[in-house]
Amino acid sequence: MHVDIARAEWEAANEALEREARDRTRYERLLDQVEAVTAELRKRVGQTFTVAELVRAYDGAEPWARGTVAEHAPAAGWSRDLSLVTGAAFHQYARGAVDYEP
Repeated sequence: MHVDIARAEWEAANEALEREARDRTRYERLLDQVEAVTAELRKRVGQTFTVAELVRAYDGAEPWARGTVAEHAPAAGWSRDLSLVTGAAFHQYARGAVDYEP
């Protein structure tokens, strides 16, 4: 996957997450799921990484993100939000990349 495409997907997911803030209960549940994916991402990618390395992790993220959310942040309907949660987690984590540029 190209870096620009991945970053666009991550940004769109983060914007969708922020639109959910009007429903506080749902938003908090989504934030818990984002945190679970971010914690797993931290284990898989580490603290020092490039955006390109993060994109490679994103390419194979669906299976492990699904398992992570199911295990650590289960909630009714979580599977329909998996793409949003995963993209938002990557968007937020990307800010820590050594080569991050807004």
